Amino acid sequence: MSASTSTHPQDPSRNPWPAVIAAGLATFAVVTTEMLPVGLLTAIAPALGISTGEAGWMMSLPALLAAVFAPLVVLAAGNMNRRRILAALLALLVLANTASALAPSWGWMLAARVLLGLCIGGIWAVAGGLAARLVPAAAVGLATSIIFGGVAAASVLGVPMGALIGEGAGWRWAFGVMALFSLLVLALHLWVMPALPVRSALGLRQFLALRSNRALQTGLVLTLLLVAGHFMAFTFVRPLLLEVSGVDAQWIAALLLAYGLAGMAGNFIAGLAAARRTRLTVAAVALGLLLVPLLWLVFGGSHTGGLALLLFWGLAYGGVSVALMTWMMKAAPQAMEVAAALYVGVFNTGIALGAWAGGQVVDGWGLSAMLWPAAGLAAAALVLATGHAVRQRRMGTR
Repeated sequence: MSASTSTHPQDPSRNPWPAVIAAGLATFAVVTTEMLPVGLLTAIAPALGISTGEAGWMMSLPALLAAVFAPLVVLAAGNMNRRRILAALLALLVLANTASALAPSWGWMLAARVLLGLCIGGIWAVAGGLAARLVPAAAVGLATSIIFGGVAAASVLGVPMGALIGEGAGWRWAFGVMALFSLLVLALHLWVMPALPVRSALGLRQFLALRSNRALQTGLVLTLLLVAGHFMAFTFVRPLLLEVSGVDAQWIAALLLAYGLAGMAGNFIAGLAAARRTRLTVAAVALGLLLVPLLWLVFGGSHTGGLALLLFWGLAYGGVSVALMTWMMKAAPQAMEVAAALYVGVFNTGIALGAWAGGQVVDGWGLSAMLWPAAGLAAAALVLATGHAVRQRRMGTR
């Protein structure tokens, strides 16, 4: 961790796993809220009088703001107990979901997504590095997989359940259910999360000290490339399935559930693999995200092809968060909270840029055209990750 935090559980006699699960549920809640428009895009857009491309801003705006808020939350937090910060952010998440459910206009919805951006940046920055503070060193890999399993679980349950609720009761009820769920996560957090004090406040000096960390810089570039490439395409996965693969709308929720299940598997496979071979795991993930859009151009025009590629997509992307966070922890083990804040900032910049650029391409050239730049970004990440892995192997490191 950083100089301001401890890297060991504070009370060895306390069972740390309920707190780890609570942190995983917090990431699940905030990522589900962030991703909810993916499964509801074609329902929200006409209701608020906007185009499908414009609706992509529901993804881009909070992600872009999260990139700014992540380091600012860490800096503004000073030496405040991290347990209190997480509680405050979860309370704001309840408010953001409630505001989205009640949004009477596009402007109101954007305002709610601005508030969500603060929640995303803060929760990810704090929760991302909690594993080493909650569990013994030997269990950090599993704890990290559980915490970031909330991201994959958001795809398994959150996005498809949101789509299912949207189909049956309307998209507003999907946000309303998330408001209630976020409230329950807040209650659990207050019950099981131990105090997370810091010894000293973080400042710009700790951030600037990482300027010469080449491994960290490489990890941040990989994060930007992989996440932007993924969300350039995934923001519009519903239209892809409907218009390119010809899937009936009633099957979207089930298909997104299958995608999420594959993502859960990818999360734990990559989490265990990254603990031993971090760089090669990231390279494998990049290869998977390169193949998905390329193969979709060839085989995505059928029901079977779309389903098979969606499952493979989930498996590949499921490993992104945990593999890259493991990269960050290994690159800056003594400044983990700072590294986590930078990682969250770049990750959400990737979401914002990918969703925005995807919307521009979709509105200008159509859905299939968007798959080419998505593949290009993944290819660049594969080259970078492979090159870094080869160099580090020659140096005898992993």
